[in-house]
Amino acid sequence: MAAAAVPCGLRAPLLLFLLGALATGAAGTSPDIKAQVTGVSGKLVLACNMTGQYLPIQGHEWMHGDKILQTDADASVFTSYTIEGKMEEHSGIYECVYKTNPVIKGHLNISVPPQVTAYKKSEHGNEGDTGVLVCKCNSFPAVTSWVWYKHGQEPIINGSGRYIIKSSGNKTELRILKLNIEEDTGDYHCNATNAYGQGSATVSLRVRSRLAALWPFLGIVAEVLVLVTIIFIYEKRRKPDEVLDDDDGGSAPLKSNATNHKDKNVRQRNAN
Repeated sequence: MAAAAVPCGLRAPLLLFLLGALATGAAGTSPDIKAQVTGVSGKLVLACNMTGQYLPIQGHEWMHGDKILQTDADASVFTSYTIEGKMEEHSGIYECVYKTNPVIKGHLNISVPPQVTAYKKSEHGNEGDTGVLVCKCNSFPAVTSWVWYKHGQEPIINGSGRYIIKSSGNKTELRILKLNIEEDTGDYHCNATNAYGQGSATVSLRVRSRLAALWPFLGIVAEVLVLVTIIFIYEKRRKPDEVLDDDDGGSAPLKSNATNHKDKNVRQRNAN
């Protein structure tokens, strides 16, 4: 059975592909399924048309992997399914299923260059720790090779220096051992390749000093010291005023006693 492959560059032209059927008719002849895809105004229209001898059709299904996208009970030899959006966002293997006994299926592959994304666009690590950068690609077909390189430098070789690269299918991981704040800070690129082209993504790595974790604590200590200093200066400036107030309070009774004695002497002279 041959499957139809739709190149990424397809937009308006109408392409026809011959698909093999997965089941034979009652007379032993194999029906043919012709598939076509049309890309117009941001939409993709997938269509299948069965020719030759075939069993009675009780309906159709369109599938993407294990997911049923559309189903109907139409007995027509023609069926179609419309995809909203760009081809790059909907790559993969699609099936048009004819509900016969047994069922007859046709395959249609939407193939694009790798659509690579970074798990995190910015990663942070402490000096001396291990940094982990991850990229993934969920498009079809699968990635055949991954390459990591730092911006402006040669590709990183797995196992060289402090670098370890682990790649499996549509995911890759770069580990940098014993991070160095001067050597490892910067932008890293993960580049993927498949039969239809290449794609890449960028991850920015920021390496922090080990003392960075102490900065919040040191900030609190500094705030406490400033507060204690302010209180100390305030108390020191307030004490002289309090001493003067105490001195004034102690001399007031003496002045009052002197006045009383003076008034008493005046009364005595008047009495004489």
